[in-house]
Amino acid sequence: QVQLVESGGGLVQAGESLRLSCTASVRIFSINVMGWYRQAPGNQRELVATITSTGSTNYADSVKGRFILSRDNAKNTVYLQMNSLKPDDTAVYYCAADLRSLRYWGKGTPVTVSS
Repeated sequence: QVQLVESGGGLVQAGESLRLSCTASVRIFSINVMGWYRQAPGNQRELVATITSTGSTNYADSVKGRFILSRDNAKNTVYLQMNSLKPDDTAVYYCAADLRSLRYWGKGTPVTVSS
């Protein structure tokens, strides 16, 4: 069982930045893939970015060049640095962890970007 706790969401204006954090209840070096997904009202949940246990990252085209995903194994935490935010980035952001063929989810943190 893995618990994930997200933080860092909020209300910002277009062009500003936010950093989301996701802290796991287990050592994250043991987790195959961690990532962030988001779900806007009326939309399906979509991939934002993932990072493997070896540090390889993958980003959705819509956030490439603006978002940076990193991990701190000592703190069991992954960070999503979101720059140049746009109103289209408004969503609830969920942290996910893939471990032993199971996917665990956090409860989500809301991000609202005003124009």
